[in-house]
Amino acid sequence: GPADLAARLRSGAPPMLLDVREPEEFTGPLGHVEGSLLVPLDALEHRLPKLAGYVDHDVVVVCRAGSRSASAGAMLKRAGFRRVLNLRGGMLAWVEDRLPVQR
Repeated sequence: GPADLAARLRSGAPPMLLDVREPEEFTGPLGHVEGSLLVPLDALEHRLPKLAGYVDHDVVVVCRAGSRSASAGAMLKRAGFRRVLNLRGGMLAWVEDRLPVQR
């Protein structure tokens, strides 16, 4: 959930954040979590080789509400990523919890 992710981001070993929304969503009203890497879901399969260095790292996938990130997480797991998490409720839940965003 958002509070758990916020705490992990403040830790000494934060996860890699992978935002799979479209560019206009990333910079739109909901913004994005600081430090997120934007890779839209429809481009993710082609970008997997560039993300290979994160195969053994914690990866948290983010989208608007949780649906696209769940699909992206499944794709990452099929590609061999071992520690993939989905931000429950997505950016809607993050903003609802009044956590900081960048636009």
